[in-house]
Amino acid sequence: SDHHRGHVDCRTTDGYIVRLFCIAFTKKAKNQQKVTCYANSAQCRAIRAKMVEKMSELGGKGDLRSLVKTLITADPGKDIETAAETVFPVQNCFIRKVKVLKKPKFDVTALMEWYADENTASADTGKKVATEETVAGAGGRY
Repeated sequence: SDHHRGHVDCRTTDGYIVRLFCIAFTKKAKNQQKVTCYANSAQCRAIRAKMVEKMSELGGKGDLRSLVKTLITADPGKDIETAAETVFPVQNCFIRKVKVLKKPKFDVTALMEWYADENTASADTGKKVATEETVAGAGGRY
């Protein structure tokens, strides 16, 4: 199968500029007999355009934190797959990498906000584990 890559730079609502990289592979049509499934150059451009459109929508709709959460929990590749399906059938579509190109001016209050949220959200410190007694002269075995 043929693979297609796309990338886009977008600005999050909190001022970060990130570059999202995407990859997708072409797949055979349902009733296809031919072994290979290569998209022609116009279709490649159209697939890439759909990738760029979906990724810029994803990157620009929230702050960096929500973008990370979306990338971890949701499956943005599926959205791109369904959008590109109109051009050529694709499979295994993933956001393969995200680079932070530019950070906003450093803001201490924003940083404290990030950590304050985390501490209140999960106050899970763990619990004590009972230690097992080792027999003297057993060489660490008990």
